[in-house]
Amino acid sequence: MKPFLPLLLLISLLSANAQDKWPTQAWPKNSPEKLNLNPDSLAALDRDFAAGKYGNVDGMLIIRHGQIAYEASYSHNYAELYKQEAVEKGGLNATDPTGPYNYFSAWWHPFYHGGKLHTLQSVSKTITSMIIGVAVTRKEFPDLDTPVLSFFDTTAVKNIDARKRRMTIRHLLTMTAGFDWHEDLPYSDPNNSCSQLEASFDWVKFTIDFPMSDEPGKVFNYNSGATVLLAHIFRVATGRDIEEYAVKHLFEPLGINNHFWKRSPYGLVDSEGGVYLEKSDVAKLFYLFLKNGKWEGRQIISTDWVQQSVSPYSKFGPNRGYGYKWWLGAYGNKASEVTWGGNGFGGQFPIIIPEYDMVVVFNAWNVLPGAESRNYNPNFLTQKVLNAVVEYQQKKK
Repeated sequence: MKPFLPLLLLISLLSANAQDKWPTQAWPKNSPEKLNLNPDSLAALDRDFAAGKYGNVDGMLIIRHGQIAYEASYSHNYAELYKQEAVEKGGLNATDPTGPYNYFSAWWHPFYHGGKLHTLQSVSKTITSMIIGVAVTRKEFPDLDTPVLSFFDTTAVKNIDARKRRMTIRHLLTMTAGFDWHEDLPYSDPNNSCSQLEASFDWVKFTIDFPMSDEPGKVFNYNSGATVLLAHIFRVATGRDIEEYAVKHLFEPLGINNHFWKRSPYGLVDSEGGVYLEKSDVAKLFYLFLKNGKWEGRQIISTDWVQQSVSPYSKFGPNRGYGYKWWLGAYGNKASEVTWGGNGFGGQFPIIIPEYDMVVVFNAWNVLPGAESRNYNPNFLTQKVLNAVVEYQQKKK
């Protein structure tokens, strides 16, 4: 894996090269050409999406230098597409078939009640990390090395051993909690630990009772339950609901006035996959990180938290890393060429490309087994967007 550019250097590059534009009220728009992008390349990708080449893509948004360069939305009849699956019990429809955890219900997915708010699925984890970053910046959240069990009545927790006692908030943030969790199975498989979590009543108890398999901090193991525990810890530590806190201290300052956030049957915010937003508002959250946590001159999230979040706590695969619920991907030959992004089930991919001062957002709803093989993934989408930059440069020669 090629080294990641030290983040402080990246931040200095961004501060030197980017002109701050604040889309609090609305994103300004400009032509691709004026933003140094080839419109023909973006239009070709638009046509491929519209033709269904990459499955059920719902929308894309390309932002450069704080301005919308290209935006498109696509319509699909999900009630008809997933009509049969919506009434058949399985890993993606394990509870009430009319409820919010039937992933084939067109009333709930991918758009909330048929409106404009699109499910973000596990991008909700990245947003949860952002909210914690706000609380840390405001000095209203515990030290990340605080043991997780200090927020529980340990007499009611199962499978406690020395490893579980050593598990900290930081381990939950970095997917290194050490639980014997199995989310590597397809989500349509009822044996997937996350599918079992969402079919349970008390998600916090379901997760904290899980037995341990590894020493915390040693092994990356993707675990949606870990983010559920963060919502619980947030409520216990701050006395505030994490959604309520987000609205006041994150959403409203950015001009995000419309959202929906699912809750577990027990009432806790679904921090692992429950956020719905319009793609333009998703872009605001990620633009905040591109701008090092600052918005209209106000430091919403500290630069230190941004740096920690997008530093690779774990490295795996040829060019990938993971920070505080941020996916990191190296895409070029230079150490600075690293994307920061979220990754949600069905094809939710907001991506920051710091080197090019870009934020891009893609939404889709490819949820049937095998749909992920359509070559619609963050690496592919990043390259497609950057092709527009390269082709513009070649065109100008």
